[in-house]
Amino acid sequence: MKLDKKDILKALETVTVSGEGQNMVESGVVKNVNIFGDEVEVDLTLKTPAMHIKKRAEVDVMKAIHEHVYNKAKVKVNIKVDAPQNKNPEIKGKAIPGIKNIVAVASGKGGVGKSTVTANLAVTLSNMGFKVGLLDADIYGPSATIMFDVEREKPLSVTVDGKSKMKPVENYGVKLLSIGFFTKPNQAVIWRGPMAAKALNQMIFDADWGELDFLLIDLPPGTGDIHLSIMQSLPITGSVIVSTPQNVALADAKKGVAMFQQESINVPVLGIVENMAYFTPAELPENKYYIFGEKGAKNLADDLQVPFLGELPLEQSIREAGDIGRPAALQKGTAIASAMEEITKNVVQETVRRNDNIPPTEAIKITTMAGCSAVKK
Repeated sequence: MKLDKKDILKALETVTVSGEGQNMVESGVVKNVNIFGDEVEVDLTLKTPAMHIKKRAEVDVMKAIHEHVYNKAKVKVNIKVDAPQNKNPEIKGKAIPGIKNIVAVASGKGGVGKSTVTANLAVTLSNMGFKVGLLDADIYGPSATIMFDVEREKPLSVTVDGKSKMKPVENYGVKLLSIGFFTKPNQAVIWRGPMAAKALNQMIFDADWGELDFLLIDLPPGTGDIHLSIMQSLPITGSVIVSTPQNVALADAKKGVAMFQQESINVPVLGIVENMAYFTPAELPENKYYIFGEKGAKNLADDLQVPFLGELPLEQSIREAGDIGRPAALQKGTAIASAMEEITKNVVQETVRRNDNIPPTEAIKITTMAGCSAVKK
């Protein structure tokens, strides 16, 4: 069989190197392909000296050529490492064309209402006139499909520039992708880190997000593998930390802030949101009961010298709205909607402040005007 270089390159387009985001041909990892009869020699240049990544790249190249071109080809892979010289390189991913700001919403502890805040932040941004997307990156406990009442929907396949991509499901003006679209309601996702990271990369880079002012990423609780994968894959504009006021949650929130502020990650913390800040009974509207403690997240923000974005009360309507798939912030004129508008405006303002440190040709200028917001380059 006569081997063709075009066929080899096409086969290599099915291979992605960890941390690159794109396939190894598009990302420039493949430097040269030589063919000598039934022998194929592939030259790769990687950005990391990690042995397991080099070995995986070699195995994947051989497998791709054998499966897609010729199963008896003799494949030799030459790997050169061109690692950055910095002692503490920052973990930064590649930008997605059309997406202006990427905001990661995180919490050190589970159960503090991170996904609820993310959903309400997304619909409030949309109500302000922004183009918004939401990536549910909580692989093991996705909830965005429930909160947006799209459990029975499935992302469609569309062709963009000759490539097949996922079209996010849209509701309330928010484009949405979640692993929940691809699993059954009673199915547990039991994946190791690399498989979860691969699924996330597909939802990020194989999706037709279109033009977005904000892509919100709902991260899982903690500070683990998924968080690093996201920050390796994408240039995060900033992060928002969600916490409740009690000490147990604040201790974990502090770790979440520390993760983003690590020198090798260096993602700006836009601020902290305090959820379940207080409870006000309907029959005593003037009373506030601080069930989990008073102003814990605000005090933490002051201690860590990061902005305090606002607080949300412990209210039954927020839970009910999430359960029926209609985020509480959609009910205009309510106390919850007003609180979310204040939080969202603060997120926008902190994004402006963060982008002011970037040259004008790259920064996204966001102006907020009396209930109406606009995004400008």
